Amino acid sequence: MFDYLIVGAGFAGSVLAERLASQSGKKILICDRRPHIAGNAYDHYNEAGILVHKYGPHIFHTNSKEVFEYLSNFTEWRQYEHRVLASVDGQLVPMPINLDTINKLYGLNLTAFELNDFFASVAESKESIRTSEDVVVSKIGRELYEKFFRNYTRKQWGMDPSELDKSVTARVPTRTNRDDRYFTDSYQAMPLYGYTKMFESMLNHPNIKVMLNTDYREIQQMIPYQEMIYTGPVDEFFDYRFGKLPYRSLDFKHETLNQETYQTAAVVNYPNEHLYTRVTEFKYLTGQEHPKTSLVYEYPKAEGDPYYPVPRPENAELYKQYKELADATPQVHFVGRLATYKYYNMDQVVAQALAIYAKLAERKTWHPEDRVAPSQPSMKQRQEADVPVMLPNLAGTTATNNGKNGSVVRS
Repeated sequence: MFDYLIVGAGFAGSVLAERLASQSGKKILICDRRPHIAGNAYDHYNEAGILVHKYGPHIFHTNSKEVFEYLSNFTEWRQYEHRVLASVDGQLVPMPINLDTINKLYGLNLTAFELNDFFASVAESKESIRTSEDVVVSKIGRELYEKFFRNYTRKQWGMDPSELDKSVTARVPTRTNRDDRYFTDSYQAMPLYGYTKMFESMLNHPNIKVMLNTDYREIQQMIPYQEMIYTGPVDEFFDYRFGKLPYRSLDFKHETLNQETYQTAAVVNYPNEHLYTRVTEFKYLTGQEHPKTSLVYEYPKAEGDPYYPVPRPENAELYKQYKELADATPQVHFVGRLATYKYYNMDQVVAQALAIYAKLAERKTWHPEDRVAPSQPSMKQRQEADVPVMLPNLAGTTATNNGKNGSVVRS
């Protein structure tokens, strides 16, 4: 008998599995219909030996000391500050828009004070800010909106910014200084050995069993458990009773080039002329040295794996109907992006999972002192002892950690 069946081995499911197993002594079965753990953060070495993110770039950043310290139990970090360029009018300029962006784009030599005046002179007055278009034109005017935001947003969301909730473009700041970092969080870093290794360490516990290539509906009647933690699409859980919740999906085109570098930043946005929205060069993210380089091009689309909930009022109303069903479903806890129909950053999912654990454990808060259970060695101890982690390559059908710390069952 398992205490919990956890559906989904991404951040939400894996954090809860680790906490419940290591801190509460619960027996956990976690399953995922993909052939790997780590959800959309999954990374691996491609045929050229370059570490790549299968589902596009995942850049870790947070202002939460608790979240960062929690994840630090399972990985060392490589300090990394993300920078993005945008291809506009034949030039590569910093994104988010800052002082250097405007000076380079228009051949000016403004100061930060003068840039404030410049934005004020081009901004459009809006009585109320309702849409993504309103957010941008009220700050920086219509010309910059057209150059940087409108077509990019149309490609990404399949809708004009005037049709989308203000939250979409409100996430992107505008700066009057020369700060070209994409994020300004207190903690910005990448897992030193990759996300997948971090997840392997997180799930490396004798109370956790992992089943890959497995849809939970195939096993839930055969394997006894007491409660479920569900991190998949909430509308799918209820067989689309009220209709499908709209998502945007992505196609990823990976390629490897026989040259050391391809572009001058980790990510280049293409807000205008190309079908893809951005190109990522992974060696910038990982710090890996290699004579070749690997890229991924992102092509947004309407159908496919659900990545981004579409923020429109009617979709929020539809989700409310599913949330009422979810709240009324006993012994099932809905956690994470897909289960709560919200766009979360990685750290927000971790924080949500820690909060859910605290609730399940009848504790008010999670304390950084409660790092790992005495039975589970720290990352440093595991490395010094050369303890193998579970979930090796995905070619086999059944894998164990030498009979020591957990196992993987493949269907």
